[in-house]
Amino acid sequence: MSALGKRLGLLRSQAGTVLPAVAPTPPLPTATRAHWPRADGERSPEEVVAQLRRLMKLRVPTPASRPAGPIDRALPGEEIAPGLRYLEQIAPWPHEDGPLALYDIRHEPAQRSDLLAFDTETTGLAGGTGTRAFMIGAADFVDGALRIRQLCITTLGAEREMLKTFSTWLRPSTVLVSYNGRSYDRPLLTTRYRLARLRDPLIELRHVDLLHPVRRRYRGVWANCKLATVERELLGVLREDDLPGSEAPAAWLAYLRGGSADKLRRVGLHNAQDLRSLFGVLEAMRDAACVETVVVPEPDATLPVDCMFD
Repeated sequence: MSALGKRLGLLRSQAGTVLPAVAPTPPLPTATRAHWPRADGERSPEEVVAQLRRLMKLRVPTPASRPAGPIDRALPGEEIAPGLRYLEQIAPWPHEDGPLALYDIRHEPAQRSDLLAFDTETTGLAGGTGTRAFMIGAADFVDGALRIRQLCITTLGAEREMLKTFSTWLRPSTVLVSYNGRSYDRPLLTTRYRLARLRDPLIELRHVDLLHPVRRRYRGVWANCKLATVERELLGVLREDDLPGSEAPAAWLAYLRGGSADKLRRVGLHNAQDLRSLFGVLEAMRDAACVETVVVPEPDATLPVDCMFD
């Protein structure tokens, strides 16, 4: 009899009451004891992990397969400073270097040699101090052709050098040309100059934002006034295999993390086309203004055709 049974019998005899004896607890079957888990201290770490995987039905993840061969990291242009790349292209663009009338888009005339179209590719569209430009593109007229220059940073530490280089492209007589740059690109760069403790070279320059005259003239006529729509309707340009601007941040971040340069190169192509389109839209708006200011002569009357942009 177990010690517990003896104790209960003693208590019953002392109380003067006879209670049925408690049957001893039968031992567990051998098979049941064999499958009862041992204490954690008695098991090896491998056994504990194996049991946890069985209980939680965990699957061991297979390592991601790496692409065969070396990763394409080549970017066009040259590295002019650590982490800063510069690319320059020349495109034919017949034009006259005289004053350019901009009255119809509510701007004073400007010398074509003073015009500088600019566009940025950034890490987001929300703006604010957390958004930075990783690429700045600019286009101007030099020696009878269109010059396109692009700066791209491949390290975060190269941003200050990029801003300093871009400021050397600007003069007091420079007239900025953009599409929604007055509301987005210029304020963003102004913020980055301030955070880098550099003088802001943009704030005092004249600025022709083509989005506003396009909206005044074509709002309600087209489905929207996005640059891609303006290119199609005014210039007959339909981009093929173009990387959407919304994918530009991911393309740059992937390159920073050691990924392929393929999409980042496409971002550069997208940026260069934006710059060409800015001057194309400016020319098309002037041509449209000429058509709109034609005076239809009355019968038997001879009136000259008046166009302020001749």
